[in-house]
Amino acid sequence: MYQAKTDTMATGKINVSVDNIFPLIKKFLYSDHEIFLRELISNATDATLKLKHLTSIGEAEVEYGNPLIEVKIDKEGKKLHIIDQGIGMSEEEVKKYINEVAFSGAEEFLDKYKDAGKDAGIIGHFGLGFYSSFMVAKKVEILTKSFREDTPAVHWTCEGNPEFTIKEAEKSDRGTEIILHLAEDSLEFLEEGRIRELLTKYNKFMPIPIKFGTRTETLPKPEGAKEDDPAPTREVDNIINNPNPAWTQKPTDLEEKDYKSFYRELYPMQFEEPLFHIHLNVDYPFNLTGILYFPKLTGDINLQKDRIQLYQNQVFVTDNVEGIVPEFLTMLRGVIDSPDIPLNVSRSYLQADGAVKKISSYISRKVADKLTALFKDDREAYQEKWNDIKIVIEYGMLSDEKFFEKADAFALYPTVDGEYFTFEELIDKIEAQQTDKDGKRVLLYASDREAQHAYIDTARAKGYQVLLLDSPIVPHLMQKLETTKENLSFARVDADHIDKLIRKEEDAVSKLSEDEQETLKGQLEKALGEKSSYTVQLEAMDSDQAPFVITEPEFMRRMKEMQQTGGGMLGMGNMPELYNLVVNTNHPLVGEILNTKTDKKRSRLIAQSLDLARLSKGLLKGEELTAFIRRSYDMVK
Repeated sequence: MYQAKTDTMATGKINVSVDNIFPLIKKFLYSDHEIFLRELISNATDATLKLKHLTSIGEAEVEYGNPLIEVKIDKEGKKLHIIDQGIGMSEEEVKKYINEVAFSGAEEFLDKYKDAGKDAGIIGHFGLGFYSSFMVAKKVEILTKSFREDTPAVHWTCEGNPEFTIKEAEKSDRGTEIILHLAEDSLEFLEEGRIRELLTKYNKFMPIPIKFGTRTETLPKPEGAKEDDPAPTREVDNIINNPNPAWTQKPTDLEEKDYKSFYRELYPMQFEEPLFHIHLNVDYPFNLTGILYFPKLTGDINLQKDRIQLYQNQVFVTDNVEGIVPEFLTMLRGVIDSPDIPLNVSRSYLQADGAVKKISSYISRKVADKLTALFKDDREAYQEKWNDIKIVIEYGMLSDEKFFEKADAFALYPTVDGEYFTFEELIDKIEAQQTDKDGKRVLLYASDREAQHAYIDTARAKGYQVLLLDSPIVPHLMQKLETTKENLSFARVDADHIDKLIRKEEDAVSKLSEDEQETLKGQLEKALGEKSSYTVQLEAMDSDQAPFVITEPEFMRRMKEMQQTGGGMLGMGNMPELYNLVVNTNHPLVGEILNTKTDKKRSRLIAQSLDLARLSKGLLKGEELTAFIRRSYDMVK
């Protein structure tokens, strides 16, 4: 440790004013007190990287070696030590960078070596972040020795007020030791588990090794040792961080296994492998590195947000990257590291900041380029991943115009038969058969292959392609496609009977006269009752099509779905379900209902036919289903 010299002690007052230190302290106090450790380790890292740079350019005639930062707990003394082997400070530097807080040591250093500043990875917090110590400590000591030869070590002490003492001290090694005498309300920071938690949270990927205690390492057994002899062990430094995380390395130096290993390091409780990754690396017009991973996603968008971690020169800042990463990509995972992103500012400021906008656009473009490449390189593998990634892509198409424009190259439209088409391929496929009499191309789709099977089957019988579009934001996406693509409309297969979904020139002729149709409609409405939610709709269809079909009008249903997921027409989300009962006037059963002489038989035929239609639509449940089953057994006795 050290021994203070008493013959050169000085006292003084820290040069503070309302314009410098107090606003900074106040700003820190708005944050969690735990950030003091992040700030002190950032300072220690800063000091070590400064020394590295000075030795590399010949301005420091010392051996850089393999320095580390050590965090030590002294429970008995209620002290926390943060020790580095960096550049250290002379007495003049302590007075300048610690006492005269208005001057930032890192700022001056960056200005002097601005050409190498970014490469050196200098954090630039020294002199400012140091004062966060007083959020948890009643007294702070600094023991420091400059890297310069013949410069005495310095011992600085302050008890959380403008008064300080400074004296020479005995210290043989260069670097700085910060000693925090913890306040009574901050003794939690004497617990090993708490410090380990903070080091893992904020400093897991700092560029300088961080030692926190020791660990036991098992060594190979010596030659000739017996099988039951215990393996020798030794105590080694417990390094809690990874100073060279994958995102700081060149993509050419990494293999797929390295990316997967880093994913597990980021998310140790995530057992599923990521689907693929995107390595970000740009140094102009802004500096940004990172790795984004596409995980397997579910339909619940909000539960999957805020998994991307934001770093500034390998110091963790936040996992709320909204405003920096395009909103649709906040469902991804991974790391973004940039010294050009302003910290501790409001979200509205971030959204208006020019550099942040450029970063957001760059990330969006890189993701689009990666998806295009994946699709072109191995379409089959890409199609297998589609259901796991589609919600991000669909969300991006809705919220980012440039991404929407690029998406024609990689967005897929799957069919109920397991085929996948790009938009251009899909239009080529359906152009001939699914263009209506007005020249509009109608894209039929289902949202549930099983529940809408009968409707899908009817469309298939006509030779039509039916898409399977089942993610929660699909109604919004269809609306966007209809307004941006020419002569296009989407219709769910159960929105109407098939001949009305895609109207051709020829209309079928009804076998019933107008009077007979009026009579039939009256019979059906009477059987349904006044409180029925069904609107009776008589249609002339092929005689081999179903006699009764229940449909949901496309516009009303889609607006309701859009309102429920955000958007659509106001108030539609609470509208009751509306159904049409489409009756095929050319079906023999419908003719039999019309011509039946007894009310009892007619009512039973209508009830049975209606329940069959409701069963096909998945609407027959509970008591009504039980009554239908009993009635069906009675009819086959």
